[in-house]
Amino acid sequence: MDFWKRAGMAALLLPLLLPLSAYPASLFGNSSTVLEWSDTPEGETAVEAYQYLRLSAKELPGGVDFQVYGRLADDLKNETEPESRLYYGYLDKKDAFDRLDLRFGRQFITTAAGASLLDGIKLDYAGLDPVSLSLYGGGDVSYYEGYSSKDWLSGLAATYAPSETFETSLSYLQRWEDGELGQELLGFDLDYDYRRALNLYGELQYSWLTEETTYFLAGVNYHRERDWNLRGEYLYSLPVFSATSIYSVFAAAKYQEASLEATLRLRNDLNAFIRLSREFYDDFDDAQVIESGIEKLRNGSFSGYLVGSYRDDEEGQDLYGVKARLAYLFHRKFEAAFGAHIDVLERRLDDEDETTSQRLWIDITSYLSDSISLQGKVERIESDLWAEYYQGRVRLTISF
Repeated sequence: MDFWKRAGMAALLLPLLLPLSAYPASLFGNSSTVLEWSDTPEGETAVEAYQYLRLSAKELPGGVDFQVYGRLADDLKNETEPESRLYYGYLDKKDAFDRLDLRFGRQFITTAAGASLLDGIKLDYAGLDPVSLSLYGGGDVSYYEGYSSKDWLSGLAATYAPSETFETSLSYLQRWEDGELGQELLGFDLDYDYRRALNLYGELQYSWLTEETTYFLAGVNYHRERDWNLRGEYLYSLPVFSATSIYSVFAAAKYQEASLEATLRLRNDLNAFIRLSREFYDDFDDAQVIESGIEKLRNGSFSGYLVGSYRDDEEGQDLYGVKARLAYLFHRKFEAAFGAHIDVLERRLDDEDETTSQRLWIDITSYLSDSISLQGKVERIESDLWAEYYQGRVRLTISF
């Protein structure tokens, strides 16, 4: 664990350790200073401060590129414990050897077999055209469950792409927790665009340890027409628990969904959609969902969206929801907006508050220059679990 912490800090400090003559020919990114406050239903007030930094350095000595994104965090009122995080930080070398790319550091890995944040190395080889190979391995990072030097992840993938309209891949991933094998997953995905009019795609994940399909997606998208397209999808999902987890001995409930969606371009700055879906549950009655909306893109002063949804639950728990946001650009350097999400039950990454049923907000953005912006936002929130509470945010962003 200490090794990877030191490696992550070294990645952050690397550009500062280079001599001035070795600085890259291209250095860009952005920095955001954020101050957030929130009043909780328990009567507490938290004031959290964050400093975000995203940095890209191109053409370092040896043809190496460097990417990093992370944040420092603190609660000025000592009510919460926000975490400082290194989201990613890696060195990237194209053609390190003949048609072999190398990436080292903290990076996001995603394949049909699974996805994770990895502290380690990834190799991509394109010397078998039209087949390409990927191999990766290292520490498995988890922000919410802790991180141990015995948490390892490794995998490989083979991709076959004979043309711009067809691509398929096979992948394998294994995850170790506390030195024990927790997951072995196989993945398959396919993407085929027939005559650039009909897109067929699918993705499959299979758990080798439990011998069951854990994820399946199949879809078709007709997109030949300029002003409209039609998409149909089927989704099957089953939770994947580690073999080391107590939950692995319990039967997990699967979720299925079938949907049909049409998207229309009414004019260059105005789009509309309608989506019909049916949700299938093991332990609850099935539900039908209708969602329709319109979006106004900015080509003048106004922009925004309006979306309505209706969820027909056979158990009698019907739900009508609305999402709306209206923004007005008063000046090329000043924009104000009002938004509302009502009865849409949005999921949140919070152990104590998984859903919200109502969210009203006002946000203001000032474009101080081409590279500096200041944003403020105040929200009133009603939780599905708690009563109303308020939160606000001020963000200063500088691009360079």
